[in-house]
Order: sequence, then structure tokens, then C-alpha cells
Amino acid sequence: MYYHASQVEGIKQLEPRVSDHHVPLVYFSTKRENTLVYLSNAIEKYCRETGFVYDGIWKKWGPYGFTKDGIQQLQEYYPDALEKTYKSVSGYIYSVESITDSGFEIRIPDAASSSEPVKVTGSEFILDAYQAILEAEEKGLIAIMRYDEMSEKMREWNRRTILQEYEEAVDHPEYRHFLKENFTYIQ
Repeated sequence: MYYHASQVEGIKQLEPRVSDHHVPLVYFSTKRENTLVYLSNAIEKYCRETGFVYDGIWKKWGPYGFTKDGIQQLQEYYPDALEKTYKSVSGYIYSVESITDSGFEIRIPDAASSSEPVKVTGSEFILDAYQAILEAEEKGLIAIMRYDEMSEKMREWNRRTILQEYEEAVDHPEYRHFLKENFTYIQ
């Protein structure tokens, strides 16, 4: 099975869309739990909640990596990031039985993509993405590195990376708004 997350209800066929890779693709994971992170985009959610008006393509926030055992690890880069991003967010995890692989190299473990429309074969409603993430963590299906657990070395990497991201985001005012408000060291 392949899994895809969306806040949109009732999807019968998943259509390729242009995203970060700049080619129309539908993204999937062979691990259901790995799609939970896609039920909310922290940047878009924060901007909408704070009244920041933006009509362009939203920058994606991908706060995760993978452990040496290949388990997805969600990473909190600022205090309470997971709760702020996912609490009370509902959505759907769509499943499909097979895809025609696009051949596009994604470089994310257990991920796949299709450049063709894909028929949905099942869906699961997720009432609260935050609770679903905590349940997946409890079962050992994903790991969470909470902000308070971050090593000093990781905090320094985080600071350098966020400052660089802010400087490079001149064409993304929504991303700058999000970064400036959540990372107090940005002037």
C-alpha cells in the first residue's frame, strides 16, 4: 500500500501537483505513519492564524529526518512546535494499492511518487493530527526530538540554518513572517 495525507475530504483520485521539486507529482509513503507530518504545514497554519495574507505557493516546512534505524523523526525546532502545528488539525490519510512510479528521485526513505493520476482505494479520517502523532510515537512507529531535548550542537546548527533560511527567503514573505515570529533571534 501507498499512503498520502491531505486535509481535503472525499478525494477519489490523487492528481499530480507542482511542489518543491517543480514538477507535477503525487507523493506517497509506504509507511502510513510517515504521512502524518503532511496533515499540516506550520507556515501556512501560522500565517492564517495571525491574519497574514498571502496568495502565492506556500513554502513547505519539513521538520523531520530519519533515525539510523530508518524511523521518521519529527524535530521541534522551536518550543511546542508539534502542538502548535498539529493540535486540533484534522485530515485524511488516503491509501492506494499501486502507483506508476515517476522515476523521480525523492531521497526520502519509504517515499514514492507518481507523475500520473492515482485512484484512491481507501481513506482514514484523522480527527487530531497531534494525537495521532503521539500515538505513533508511543507504538515506536515514529520518533520525536522535542525542542527541550535538542543538544547544544543541534541548537547551533538550527540557529545557523534558520538565519540562512530567512536571508534566502526574499521571495517568500509568508516564510519570513513565520520564521521571524517563531525564532526570536531573527531581527
